[in-house]
Amino acid sequence: MQILIIHQNFPGQYKHLAPALVEQGHQVFSLTPKVEKRTVWKGVQLLPYKISRASSKEIHPWLADLETKVIRADACYRQALAWKEKGLNPDVILAHHGWGEPMFLKDVWPDAKMGIYCELYHLDSGESVNFDPEFETKDLRSNALRLRLRNLNNTLHFEAADAGISPTEFQASTFPEPFRSDISVIHDGIDTELVKPNPDAVLKISDDLSLTRDDEVITFINRNLEPYRGYHAFMRALPKLLKARPNAQVVLLGGDEVSYGSKPPAGKTWKQIYIDEVRDQISDEDWARVHYLGRVPYDTFLAMMQVSRLHIYLTYPFVLSWSLLEAMSAEAAILASDTAPVLEAIRDDETGMLTDFFDGDALVEKANALLEDPDKRARLGKAAREFVLKTYDLKTHCLPTQLEWVAKLTAK
Repeated sequence: MQILIIHQNFPGQYKHLAPALVEQGHQVFSLTPKVEKRTVWKGVQLLPYKISRASSKEIHPWLADLETKVIRADACYRQALAWKEKGLNPDVILAHHGWGEPMFLKDVWPDAKMGIYCELYHLDSGESVNFDPEFETKDLRSNALRLRLRNLNNTLHFEAADAGISPTEFQASTFPEPFRSDISVIHDGIDTELVKPNPDAVLKISDDLSLTRDDEVITFINRNLEPYRGYHAFMRALPKLLKARPNAQVVLLGGDEVSYGSKPPAGKTWKQIYIDEVRDQISDEDWARVHYLGRVPYDTFLAMMQVSRLHIYLTYPFVLSWSLLEAMSAEAAILASDTAPVLEAIRDDETGMLTDFFDGDALVEKANALLEDPDKRARLGKAAREFVLKTYDLKTHCLPTQLEWVAKLTAK
């Protein structure tokens, strides 16, 4: 059977599923702009396509997002026609449609079954749009219109897709009926054999400083340091946290760009904005215990999780980060925001501790209490890993369930 996989940054969420389909004996292909010529990755044939035009400068701002997706969809469609002439005729198309590429692929292969990765449907409810008063949308009426247009990409794919897959119940719940009933909740999976406790782990900060399990290490991770993932809330609690924990080393991981939400003022980064906001509240001696690592190789990230004495995770009601589940798999004690997506993984005082996203004093108080209680941290860390093993383990649960989902999609 021929299977075509579409992801703007392949392999993305198909990192494990694509090679597993190859191992089952299927011919697996991916159309991607990330390669310039046909190549092979873990048995998957990578087929290039090029985006030949840029977005319009004068387009209505509500349509700008859709236009970028149509541009990608058009480029992918035209290259798909060319590959069809060369013999590509997939039985199944698996696609993350968030960037628009698969929008017209059923026009190329109308008999193919399409399963789409349903990451998020953009809601205009107060809980989602105005969760954070600091970044409140003033004109809710026009915001609802803007989001309706932004969801056109979802709607157009619903019309073409035969089924959907979503990694969490929260993310699936954002999608409307009737398509919600066609979405299976199956997480991408955590490789618990790789991400596990390591009492001998070492995290190198610099030539002069390496951290181990013997150090009091507090960790915080964003793909990019920004408000959507609670960076501002963490930074505002940091002065009191450093004073409460005079021996702690605070390690932050994340880039300077924007993954979600609004962009910072021109010429600035969210990272530096909130450093500037709190820096005069922190002594030079305490600031020397704060370490920004930027973006790091995976083995450095893994060591960071394995030496973490307390991992703090904050997020808006949004997509749940892999890093939270990986921290749990490494048996880190977790202090996380009491927000909807987090509640699927963190049960208060069972698999971690919960705190109000906006209450910096409560965050410091709960962090301090956990750092003073090694028995509780050990209990929470072990329970967290057990929960990940039972619910999110890649090899025993998630990947087999994903393969079953593809088989059912084929049989539709």
